[in-house]
Amino acid sequence: MKLTRINYNDLNAKQKEVYNFQKIASILADYGFNSIKLADDWQGADFLAYHKDGERTLKVQLKGRLTVAKKYRGKDLYMAFPIDGDWYLIPHDDLLEIVFAKTKWAQTESWTAGGVYSASRPSKEVVEALSAFKLS
Repeated sequence: MKLTRINYNDLNAKQKEVYNFQKIASILADYGFNSIKLADDWQGADFLAYHKDGERTLKVQLKGRLTVAKKYRGKDLYMAFPIDGDWYLIPHDDLLEIVFAKTKWAQTESWTAGGVYSASRPSKEVVEALSAFKLS
C-alpha cells in the first residue's frame, strides 16, 4: 500500500482539530502523558493528558494558533498550539500574562468586546517569551 501525505490546508475544521490532537498527543507521549480526546469541551478542555506518575492530569484546550480568551481565565486550563511547526503547552493564565506584557492585545476590540485574541504569527518577542513552554 502506498500512503500519500496530506496537505493540512486541505483539511476542514474538524479534520484539522483531529490532526492537531494526534500531533500534540504524540509529543506529550514522549513526556510520559497519555492523552484522551473529549467528546465535548469539559470544563473548557478539548482533551485530558494524564501523566504516568499518576499525580498529574492536565486539562488542555487545543488551538491551531496562539489564543487567549476571557472564558478560559481561572479554569486551570493549559493551552496547546503550534507556532512555525513547534508545539507549545502553557497554562492559559500564564500565557495571558505573557502576551499582555509583550503586546497591546488587551487594548484591542477583539479582546475588549469579544473576549478573545489569537495570532497565527505572534511577534518574535512573544515567541521568545514562550521558549520555556516549547515542546521538543
